Amino acid sequence: MKLHAFLFLFIIIQLPGYLFAQDAGTSIIYGKVLDSVTKAPVPYATVSIYNTNATLVASSITEESGLFKLEKLPKGGFLLTVSYMGYQSIRKAVNITDGTQNAGGLMLTQDPAMLKEVVVNGDKPAVSFKLDKKVFEVGKDILAQSGSANDILNSVPSVSVSPSGGISLRGNNNVYVMINGRRSGLTQNDALDQIPAAQIERIEVITNPSSRYDAAGSAGIINIVLKKNKKSGFNGQVRLVGGSPNDSRINPSLNYKSEKINIFSTFGIRKSDYVGLYTTNQQTIVSGQKSFLDQVQHEKRHDDGKLLYMGADYLINDKNTITAAFLLNATRDHDRTNLDYNYSKATGVKDSVLSRSGESWEKRNYNQVEFNYTKLFTRPGKKFTVDMQYDFWNSDKDWQLATQKTEPTATLFPGIRTSSIGSSKDLLVQSDLVQPFSKDGIVEFGLKLENRKVTTDYQAEQEVNGGWRIYQNIDNQLTYNELIGAAYAQLGNKVGKFGYQLGLRTELTRIRIADASNMFNTEKDYTRLFPTVNMSYAITTGATAQLNYSRRINRPSLNSLYPFNEITDFNAQYVGNPDLNPSYAHVVELGFIRNWSKLTFNPAVYYQYNKGYIQDYTFRNSSGIFITSPINIISEIRRGVELSMLYSPMKWLQVNAEGNWYDFKQQGLFQGRDLDYTGQILTARLNAQVKFTGGFGLQGRYNFNSAQSNAQSRTAAIHFADFGISKNLFNNKSTLVFDVTNVFNSRKFNTQTTGENYVLNQMNNPNAARYRLSYVYRFNLKDAKEVRQAKTGNRN
Repeated sequence: MKLHAFLFLFIIIQLPGYLFAQDAGTSIIYGKVLDSVTKAPVPYATVSIYNTNATLVASSITEESGLFKLEKLPKGGFLLTVSYMGYQSIRKAVNITDGTQNAGGLMLTQDPAMLKEVVVNGDKPAVSFKLDKKVFEVGKDILAQSGSANDILNSVPSVSVSPSGGISLRGNNNVYVMINGRRSGLTQNDALDQIPAAQIERIEVITNPSSRYDAAGSAGIINIVLKKNKKSGFNGQVRLVGGSPNDSRINPSLNYKSEKINIFSTFGIRKSDYVGLYTTNQQTIVSGQKSFLDQVQHEKRHDDGKLLYMGADYLINDKNTITAAFLLNATRDHDRTNLDYNYSKATGVKDSVLSRSGESWEKRNYNQVEFNYTKLFTRPGKKFTVDMQYDFWNSDKDWQLATQKTEPTATLFPGIRTSSIGSSKDLLVQSDLVQPFSKDGIVEFGLKLENRKVTTDYQAEQEVNGGWRIYQNIDNQLTYNELIGAAYAQLGNKVGKFGYQLGLRTELTRIRIADASNMFNTEKDYTRLFPTVNMSYAITTGATAQLNYSRRINRPSLNSLYPFNEITDFNAQYVGNPDLNPSYAHVVELGFIRNWSKLTFNPAVYYQYNKGYIQDYTFRNSSGIFITSPINIISEIRRGVELSMLYSPMKWLQVNAEGNWYDFKQQGLFQGRDLDYTGQILTARLNAQVKFTGGFGLQGRYNFNSAQSNAQSRTAAIHFADFGISKNLFNNKSTLVFDVTNVFNSRKFNTQTTGENYVLNQMNNPNAARYRLSYVYRFNLKDAKEVRQAKTGNRN
């Protein structure tokens, strides 16, 4: 096995951090700003140096850790000042000499008079550029206040969430979703729908991730950053939701912060119903004889969910912090399905009618234990972290199926039942070192090891003479083992208006797939290099251009590999492909952002080449059942243009508009069928929000997806809209929101699939319009200052 790249980076990461400990150049002064009472760091305080003529020499703001650093200073006597809203300013005489000197801890004292009068109304920019990501600050969108993380994501440019919870970026659903910079159980089994939107601080869209991130996700990475507890003492909020179809939720979030410890927690209980409608019109030709099928499926799904996420940060001292947290996401689903099949030999002439009813019960428990250790150093910006995470989950699903023929003669078929039992254990260990070597220069190193084992046991039985026998030999157990080792090195610096970040990541992957019946036995071992380049140039104040490149990997999901399928539907089934290989993508993007006082303008162009592209393929087997399975085709090339704008002409009006257009070219051959295809896709979203006097707000959102096609199928264009109205109550301590998603029930997916001897027309409407009334109450949120939560390592 070729491990040279991995071992090379492993050796590099062991180099002592002190290799970069010294800076050449002019004098430097650094220190830390603290609250005089709590001794907690004060972030965003202004630190300035003035000469004897009261002329400003240098200025900076403190980091979240309270640290500051002023460089390239001349020697001599100066005045150092520290100021922050709500505090009395500090003035201190300093004598700057050669080299680096420590100003020590500077204690700010609260100013009671100012605290009674000052109200801070400043907001962060709605969108900003970092070297390797685009950051969207979560505002007070009405449609997001009452909803979940999925509702927030639906308001982020280029991001879309399907009715089933699937997330796509620029029309590509191969997205790697993280929570606070880490893979999390909060992204599994639609748990994002249980995270209250009010708990999210910002969304980071990383279409060209740097080497510090996993190489997974050919479309890129979406990082959801949860709010930190910045208030001392006990505080929190409670969210209540009621809806139709039934959507009942309660989400309390409770926090406590003192000088040494920060305890955080989020709880969730929900009971939700979903109503779905699916229709199929099918025409097939067998031996020259046409046959027709009209199928209607009604679906009612009921989900019960319980979410517990709690943990604590412990500040050992001002340079060492540990964090521990636990997540439990438990769901209980009870679904009912009714399918009616009308078969005919000619249009309008019935041949036979079948009816199948199904009922399922599923239990899932997802657990996650996480630990973080963060060490800071005297040198500002230097940081060493260790993260450990252990996930374990289990699931148990049972189906009961009853089938009968109603025409031409009534016939009752034997019952069928299926059982699917699964479990997983996943251990992740990661370490990162951030080491500054100049004013703006930073090197980073990291190691990661992840070991995952999944077992599934699937069985189908048919009722025979009062007993049960194995149905169609469906009785098998599959074991999936995945080991990923990774290492990276990264260098970043800024020269004038130009900034750059160069990185190299290597990932070693070992996969073993085997089943009890020895039908599938696959071993895959590969080591790949993933270079990244991120560059930015500040053209003028408020205007920045970026050019980024990265190589990515799309590893098939377990669902795509799983070879056993549920047999709910007579006519169509989805079957995983254990022989599926990962695909690789080269992504290049040129972006620009311009901020004016009332307008933010953000266009981008991008190019993506995917080798071994994964897409679904549908065929009709010898039994006449339509089988859909993922396959690898040779390649896909995408070239696109993206544009987003945020316009606030008046304080009470905000308009967001976005569009993404790309053309694509696919090349492939499967089972003798030519899958070459070229096409183009457009998605657009228009959002408007109006704020009225008296605490009222109104918001509307319109979404458009153009028709989408490949060599086999075409899905018609989709239009749908969402609407919301809100009212702030009790001096803004609480908010009442009424919202409607999919207002006109128009989010329907109409798809036509063609083959050599069939035409298949399908309409999927998994979720009807939903009406919700939400109430959020916030308590003890007033504080004399914002206190930084104990360090959460490199999770940001």
